[in-house]
Amino acid sequence: MTTASSPLPSSVPSPEPEPAPAWARRAAHAIALCAVPSGLWRIAMASGVYVGYSDQVLREAYGIPGWGIAYVLGLAVLAELAALSPLLLVSDRWRPMSPEVLAPLAWTASGILVLGTLWQLVVLFTIESQTYLASGTAQTVWGFVFAPLLAIPALMTAVTWSYAKRHRPRGEAGGGSVTARR
Repeated sequence: MTTASSPLPSSVPSPEPEPAPAWARRAAHAIALCAVPSGLWRIAMASGVYVGYSDQVLREAYGIPGWGIAYVLGLAVLAELAALSPLLLVSDRWRPMSPEVLAPLAWTASGILVLGTLWQLVVLFTIESQTYLASGTAQTVWGFVFAPLLAIPALMTAVTWSYAKRHRPRGEAGGGSVTARR
């Protein structure tokens, strides 16, 4: 006779985690969209469209025309690919890694994003404080194009929290297991 407290046989598959909440899906898609304006700005810069830098600055600081075109285009592509990665945390169809690996990796990425954003703000307002970019409209456009990137760390942290919460082992409420609290 089997009782309710007996362990389940190992042949029974573990239950699927609940699907990602709608807000987490929207946040993951918003991360991907936040990187689009700056990517388009970089593509315009590499294509020779005036974005506020003089020809001398483009040549000397960015290597455009020349190797700098590949660098700027590569940076735009890599930034968008990185911005698409949070979609893995809300996907129900494709799981390239186990939750035990993906959750710590996502928390690490989230922490790096927060620290990197804080570092970039320090650099922006102290060291680089508008040395190359022409003033006026070019700076305003630059500000509007790169401002969405500031939302990515908070959105990534929220999506990561949702993923970690959904993939927590059953019976684990606040960090410890049910058996550890007895």
